[in-house]
Amino acid sequence: MIKGFKDFIMRGNVIDLAVAVVIGAAFSAVVTSLVDNIINPLIAAVFGKPDLSAVWLWTLNNGGTPDDVSDDAILAIGAFITAIINFLIIAAALYFAIVMPLNKLAEMRKKDEPAPDEPVSPTEIELLTEIRDALAKKD
Repeated sequence: MIKGFKDFIMRGNVIDLAVAVVIGAAFSAVVTSLVDNIINPLIAAVFGKPDLSAVWLWTLNNGGTPDDVSDDAILAIGAFITAIINFLIIAAALYFAIVMPLNKLAEMRKKDEPAPDEPVSPTEIELLTEIRDALAKKD
């Protein structure tokens, strides 16, 4: 019963799900702090604004009157770049803090196991049994 539970817990999909929940909950504050306290001040030093959401922002007039901005479309390239930077920060944190250590752990566990495409060599008992059977056939 315990072995079955251990096998269930060690399956890749259960671990992946747990990683997703933990990353979403625990690293949210860390990533927000990194972006707000480190990345955004650096962006503000370069572009003069605290994040890229207001950089490269264009309002496109859709044919309405100049005073009526309700029909205008806003092209926000900076907001898109900000979303990409946030995604890359989260992906890097996930990879280096969770995925890479779990892959190393899996490699260490599988060192003793033969590769799936590698033929398994017979044990000493199997070899001795084959020799015994071959000698018995000779007589």
